[in-house]
Amino acid sequence: MADTSAYVPPVDDYAFLFAEAFGTDLVARATSGALSAEDAVDALSAAGELASEVLAPLNASGDREGVTVFDGQAKTPAGFPEAYRAIVEAGWITAEAPESAGGDGLPALVQAGLGEMWNAANTAFALCSALNTGAIHALDAYASDDLREQYLTRLVSGEWTGTMNLTEPQAGTDLGAIRTMATPNDDGTWAVKGQKIFITWGDHDVAENIVHLVLARTPDAPEGAKGISLFVVPKFLPDAAGNPGERNAVTTVSVEHKLGIHGSPTCVLEYEGATGFLVGELHGGLAGMFVMMNSARVGMGLQATGISDRAYQRARAYAQERMQGAVLDRPAGTPIAEHPDVRRLLLSMASEISAMRALGVHVGDLFDRATDADSLRLAELFVPIFKGWTTEEALRITSDAIQVHGGMGFIEESGAPQHYRDARIMPIYEGTTAIQSNDLIGRKVIRDGGATVGRVLGETAEAIATLERLDHPVAARTAARLERARASAEEATAQLIAFGMTRDAYAVSVPYLMLLGFVAGGLMHARILAATLAHDAQTDADARRIREADAYGVYHLSRVAGLAEVVAAGEIA
Repeated sequence: MADTSAYVPPVDDYAFLFAEAFGTDLVARATSGALSAEDAVDALSAAGELASEVLAPLNASGDREGVTVFDGQAKTPAGFPEAYRAIVEAGWITAEAPESAGGDGLPALVQAGLGEMWNAANTAFALCSALNTGAIHALDAYASDDLREQYLTRLVSGEWTGTMNLTEPQAGTDLGAIRTMATPNDDGTWAVKGQKIFITWGDHDVAENIVHLVLARTPDAPEGAKGISLFVVPKFLPDAAGNPGERNAVTTVSVEHKLGIHGSPTCVLEYEGATGFLVGELHGGLAGMFVMMNSARVGMGLQATGISDRAYQRARAYAQERMQGAVLDRPAGTPIAEHPDVRRLLLSMASEISAMRALGVHVGDLFDRATDADSLRLAELFVPIFKGWTTEEALRITSDAIQVHGGMGFIEESGAPQHYRDARIMPIYEGTTAIQSNDLIGRKVIRDGGATVGRVLGETAEAIATLERLDHPVAARTAARLERARASAEEATAQLIAFGMTRDAYAVSVPYLMLLGFVAGGLMHARILAATLAHDAQTDADARRIREADAYGVYHLSRVAGLAEVVAAGEIA
């Protein structure tokens, strides 16, 4: 039987998305011709090789081994430190950092491919560089020159890693309830005291220093979120040469025992008067943290895409070789992949993963081209949709992967349960789905009267018109299904705006977010389908994309009407 644990990076799919699906060479457009889609595909090929050969083999062993703490030092699973060095030495940390921070500034749309592959190969491991990327963006936006020189340069090189410290035992979503205190020292530094929990990669042994970005209050600060400031608190204080010196007063109390992502050290950290350095303005900490948070939220969408594809690849490989029962209308010896319901499950999974992947590239492209307020609003509209929709659907996809395995899917030995367990945190961290949907309707839909959503629905109508002009049955079916979904989304948006900032609107904000996610996925398939049907000769990949577009319309666009009905109901009294 084939090795169902092997990971095959979807490089060819990204080649198609970069060069064809959106009607132009997206990479060349994002880089003013400095890079092309072909260049980006070469880069993804190299990254994919590292992901499949170095990171993927550590996924199951890291899950089994987990993280331990000895004498206040977290120890990651065997192979993780060496894998991290391989990532750094290959230049991937620097490649993904913006040019303004001293990195190579790969376009966000190319980073979408990297993010998917790192997470598909090893989700727990990939969280390290994801948090590091967020810290780089926050310090690039708000750090002083001294902090940039001392800390940002080391994060960009990959020598050090970064973390995000928000949550406390009494303050999860409610950041205004934070009690960690930063008191000014005579030398301009701050003494940080308090406890932080759920700190992803809060302590480890893969890099020589850790740069914690910590939210804390200061004496006489205003109450609530307006009184929060942001501080850099390193694990080791730099010596005169800028290298790790004296251990700062930050103690790793424990690592959390979690449902999944066992290879990721999720830590309880105690700050005992640790030396910190103010980032940005006093009491302006949320601005810096939200830069990091938005980066992480897009990253979670890529993580969800990656883990979904890894679970799908495993389920497909198993189904293509597993013999069980007579398959209707197929010869003896046909594997379970041809059982009608198993085929349905696999098609449903594949069609949605392709939509998620294309949406990740589209969101990256929007940010790459966000040069004014209008284009930035459009890009930012998709952040909560991408994060919320993909992470919720990753749970369904990884669950379906278990179902394809049958009884073996419930056995850890098959590898399928790990993906489901690892995916379960995704709709929770970096803001639950309800937090994403509240942001979506409050700041990005109701506030502008649905204008930005209207732009997306207008683009959807244009894509529908393109499909209607094509002489192909799948194009016609997809156009009709997408039009019904678009109309339902338009009605739901009008109803939401009519509700205004009321309990009725917030009671249905998650269904509304999911509705827009499915419509966005349909828009992605419309563009993929139109580009595919433009080919003179149809390849196997073309046939697959046409089949996936058809399947997405049946299995997923059909869900939009039901969600629109939920939105119309508002809160149930």
